[in-house]
Amino acid sequence: MLEMVKERLESFGYEWQEGDEFALSFAVQKVENSIRNNCNISSIPDGLMNIAADMAAGEFLTAKKTFSPDSVAGLDLDMAVKQIQTGDTNTVFATGEGSLTAEQRLNAFLNYLLTYGRGELACYRKIRW
Repeated sequence: MLEMVKERLESFGYEWQEGDEFALSFAVQKVENSIRNNCNISSIPDGLMNIAADMAAGEFLTAKKTFSPDSVAGLDLDMAVKQIQTGDTNTVFATGEGSLTAEQRLNAFLNYLLTYGRGELACYRKIRW
């Protein structure tokens, strides 16, 4: 899963820096633990791997934005958050010419990464006695 998250971050234009490996590992473990605890399962099922990868990327980028804002400045936000379409739902984040600042687009993108697919966790939830 770590490699999947790395590739996902690279697809957003993130450039790796010294010390990122630990922060990324921490974000992946945090998301895995959250999903396992939420669903009461021992491992992440294949059906949740893409959601977990996006959540881990969101956790990592949120931490980087908080503690080192310059490190996320190189993300290609125009490509990443201009429009997201899932099924018949279409979300457009940047309407018109520059209606959102770069920080607003980044925040919308991070929110999407952290929350998209949370409803699918219920499909894998087991009853805890």
